[in-house]
Amino acid sequence: MSENIIRTKIPVERIGVLIGAEGTAKRTIEEKFNVIVEVDSKTGDVEIKSDTKSPDPTTILRVRDMILAIGRGFSPERALRLLNEEVTLGIIDLRDIFGKSESDIQRVKGRIIGKNGKTRQMIEELTGANVSVYGHTISIIGELDQFEVTKEAIDMLIEGRMHKSVYGFLYRKRADLKKNKLELWKPPLPKPIDEE
Repeated sequence: MSENIIRTKIPVERIGVLIGAEGTAKRTIEEKFNVIVEVDSKTGDVEIKSDTKSPDPTTILRVRDMILAIGRGFSPERALRLLNEEVTLGIIDLRDIFGKSESDIQRVKGRIIGKNGKTRQMIEELTGANVSVYGHTISIIGELDQFEVTKEAIDMLIEGRMHKSVYGFLYRKRADLKKNKLELWKPPLPKPIDEE
């Protein structure tokens, strides 16, 4: 039997979340995707093995994204959204923007989280995406249109735009997101009744 093997790494402090109570989270991932997940609890290295006879070769990549999402602060339940092929994971590394300036990174994380988590909650409610602020990263899980709006709102906050203008942007985009969903979902026309 030949295998596909892919490796990734997550923070050591997130390994317990990946494994779950009595191994339940890890076991759920393995059973849903027919993969083997091996975790090095000392280094955070994760190896994912998949049988090449798997009907979908992208499965192992989706498992990797789920593990990365858990490593970036998402719960396993939220990471499972990545089961859907239309849902994507994006990670913004604040070190790419601010270098090693810890004070700038902390300031921007605070702006994105907001007082008592209000800003992050508003972003999630208005876009339908999930947002995690963890370490030096901001991560997003969502469908492409949700992801793009969320990323733009986060970019605005990183640039220093006022929260009020970001909320206004999100409210405007929310209408577009709802309209796009309605256009995608068209109810089937009723079948004509045969007259005899």
